[in-house]
Amino acid sequence: MKRVLVYGQILKDSHMKYLKILLQKLKKEGIEVYFFTPFLQYLKKDFGFDKNHKCLSTTDELLMNDIDFLISIGGDGTILNSAVLVHDSNIPIIGINLGRLGFLAIVEKNIITEAIDNIINGNYVLQQRSLLNLVSEPELFDGDSFALNDFTMHKSASSSVIVVHTYLNGIFLNTYWADGLIVSTPTGSTGYSLSCGGPIVFPGSGNFVITPVAPHNLTMRPIVVPDDSELSFEVETRTDSFLVTLDSRYETITQKHKLIIKKANFKINLIVFEGYEFSKSIRNKLNWGNDKRN
Repeated sequence: MKRVLVYGQILKDSHMKYLKILLQKLKKEGIEVYFFTPFLQYLKKDFGFDKNHKCLSTTDELLMNDIDFLISIGGDGTILNSAVLVHDSNIPIIGINLGRLGFLAIVEKNIITEAIDNIINGNYVLQQRSLLNLVSEPELFDGDSFALNDFTMHKSASSSVIVVHTYLNGIFLNTYWADGLIVSTPTGSTGYSLSCGGPIVFPGSGNFVITPVAPHNLTMRPIVVPDDSELSFEVETRTDSFLVTLDSRYETITQKHKLIIKKANFKINLIVFEGYEFSKSIRNKLNWGNDKRN
């Protein structure tokens, strides 16, 4: 490991010490540090961070500067946003968890130096995570039309539901009367989809999960479909406009937009350490098997 990019968004005052621990460790090991440009500007503005660091802000710059790893410092949302920067470069992402559950950001803040040692010593594995791709007409999200977690459609400010006619490989599947609809990857199954009653799907399962948001028909339930399927949608809404999201990014569109979801043609590499098991992670984070009565 020769060069790393430190990626972040917003930090609490109490979190700055963990960033300093990270930077001190990287400096001690002789690793060249780059910063994501907006993050460095934020640190200078809000924390008086006056260190002179190289910075970059595009995927091409990542590749031109031979960045070996991206270190995301924040929570799972920070990793989701960093995936947009990494795009199809295959640069591995490691997440330092300053958030809550941390299904993606697996490095807890009290073991930062140990995690860097493990990476330097090669004691890690790359876990490939599939993404979904939004094909739209007109084009949305400036061409960065992929998501690690999920794609959603949601009603706008109006209290009226939206009607989503859904097709699987061109064949009519269902019409959802709901506040919205979620299509998640296995990675995203522990996110918004889970909170709306969707199943937890193991990474690498090769599926999409379709989960309605507050459906107005009690027979509508989440379903799991193969991720080599193509999902297309026709949306009806009284206000003509509605929201679509890719992870934390969103746009307001109209019924005239054509929307298709399919599997992206590249994957994101997440670093996990030897001994990591997804089943153990969800068991610990969701407190499965613990009897809270005692």
